[in-house]
Amino acid sequence: MNDETPSAPPAPKPPAKASGKPGHKPGGKPPAKRRSPSKSPRRRAREFALQGLYQWLLAGEDAGVIDALMREQEGFDKADSAHYDALLHGCIADAATLDAALARHVDRRTSQLSPIEHGVLLIGAYELKNCIEVPYRVAINEAVELAKEFGGTDGHKYVNGVLDKAAADLRPVEVQAARGGAPR
Repeated sequence: MNDETPSAPPAPKPPAKASGKPGHKPGGKPPAKRRSPSKSPRRRAREFALQGLYQWLLAGEDAGVIDALMREQEGFDKADSAHYDALLHGCIADAATLDAALARHVDRRTSQLSPIEHGVLLIGAYELKNCIEVPYRVAINEAVELAKEFGGTDGHKYVNGVLDKAAADLRPVEVQAARGGAPR
């Protein structure tokens, strides 16, 4: 026999700390992920334009064929079709000029970027250059959101950095006013 006395049962674990998130009970499961508010028609237009640009960048498909395919996609009726048209057709028609505007701020040729990041940068640069009614910060933020949703793990950081620098070239007065300085 063993001279040791039986050990006491293990002490109960202290209660788990609350995560600080509403609806999260200590020791319980985290709350179910909330559904994000419905997407705006412009956000949907950007998403469809990105999908079309992705196809154009990979396959070199004709813009008219891509446009027809995108319009058949589920949910297209909820997109701002005028903004979609401007983005898809404008980015394709103006790709060389947009790539030139981005070239100073990317670390490699745009043709070597992932097609998602390239497409997002084209959309962001197009909006900065041609959609003056969209504040530059909104154009950058929308591009970053596209990169988060469709791009690689840290692609959104790259997109943010490139477009922030490109904005200073494409909208110098607006950017400098927002940053509290005189335009260059």
